[in-house]
Amino acid sequence: MPQLNLYVDEATHLRIKKAARSSGVSLSKWVAAVVREKTTSEWPAEVVALAGAWKGFPSLEQIRRSKGKDLPRETL
Repeated sequence: MPQLNLYVDEATHLRIKKAARSSGVSLSKWVAAVVREKTTSEWPAEVVALAGAWKGFPSLEQIRRSKGKDLPRETL
Protein backbone atom coordinates (compact mmCIF):
# COMPACT_ATOMS: atom_id res chain seq x y z
CA MET A 1 0.00 0.00 0.00
CA PRO A 2 1.45 3.41 -0.92
CA GLN A 3 2.39 5.77 1.87
CA LEU A 4 1.98 9.52 1.88
CA ASN A 5 3.80 12.12 3.95
CA LEU A 6 1.51 14.97 4.83
CA TYR A 7 2.72 18.23 6.34
CA VAL A 8 0.16 20.33 8.20
CA ASP A 9 0.32 23.04 10.83
CA GLU A 10 -0.17 22.12 14.49
CA ALA A 11 -3.75 23.39 14.68
CA THR A 12 -4.77 21.31 11.66
CA HIS A 13 -3.01 18.26 13.11
CA LEU A 14 -4.97 18.62 16.34
CA ARG A 15 -8.24 18.96 14.42
CA ILE A 16 -7.46 15.82 12.38
CA LYS A 17 -6.57 13.87 15.55
CA LYS A 18 -9.77 14.99 17.27
CA ALA A 19 -11.94 14.10 14.25
CA ALA A 20 -10.29 10.69 13.85
CA ARG A 21 -10.65 9.94 17.55
CA SER A 22 -14.33 10.92 17.58
CA SER A 23 -14.89 8.73 14.49
CA GLY A 24 -13.12 5.83 16.16
CA VAL A 25 -10.57 5.32 13.39
CA SER A 26 -6.86 5.88 12.88
CA LEU A 27 -5.48 9.11 11.43
CA SER A 28 -4.65 7.31 8.18
CA LYS A 29 -8.14 5.87 7.79
CA TRP A 30 -9.77 9.20 8.58
CA VAL A 31 -7.64 11.15 6.10
CA ALA A 32 -8.15 8.46 3.42
CA ALA A 33 -11.94 8.63 3.91
CA VAL A 34 -11.92 12.42 3.56
CA VAL A 35 -9.81 12.23 0.38
CA ARG A 36 -12.16 9.59 -1.10
CA GLU A 37 -15.19 11.73 -0.19
CA LYS A 38 -13.73 14.88 -1.72
CA THR A 39 -12.48 13.25 -4.93
CA THR A 40 -15.45 11.08 -5.87
CA SER A 41 -17.11 11.82 -9.19
CA GLU A 42 -20.41 10.08 -8.46
CA TRP A 43 -23.46 11.28 -6.58
CA PRO A 44 -24.10 9.54 -3.24
CA ALA A 45 -26.79 6.81 -3.40
CA GLU A 46 -29.05 8.91 -1.16
CA VAL A 47 -29.03 11.74 -3.70
CA VAL A 48 -29.57 9.43 -6.68
CA ALA A 49 -32.56 7.91 -4.87
CA LEU A 50 -34.20 11.35 -4.78
CA ALA A 51 -34.46 11.54 -8.58
CA GLY A 52 -38.14 11.82 -9.46
CA ALA A 53 -39.19 12.01 -5.81
CA TRP A 54 -40.69 15.50 -6.11
CA LYS A 55 -44.19 14.88 -7.45
CA GLY A 56 -45.50 17.56 -9.77
CA PHE A 57 -42.05 18.97 -10.53
CA PRO A 58 -42.06 20.21 -14.13
CA SER A 59 -40.12 18.26 -16.71
CA LEU A 60 -37.22 19.80 -18.58
CA GLU A 61 -39.45 20.18 -21.65
CA GLN A 62 -42.09 22.02 -19.62
CA ILE A 63 -39.49 24.36 -18.17
CA ARG A 64 -38.05 25.13 -21.60
CA ARG A 65 -41.52 25.74 -23.09
CA SER A 66 -42.15 28.51 -20.57
CA LYS A 67 -39.11 30.44 -21.76
CA GLY A 68 -39.65 33.24 -24.24
CA LYS A 69 -38.10 33.39 -27.68
CA ASP A 70 -34.55 34.64 -27.98
CA LEU A 71 -34.12 38.03 -29.60
CA PRO A 72 -32.14 38.13 -32.81
CA ARG A 73 -28.46 38.75 -32.15
CA GLU A 74 -26.82 41.91 -33.38
CA THR A 75 -24.02 41.55 -35.86
CA LEU A 76 -20.72 42.86 -34.60
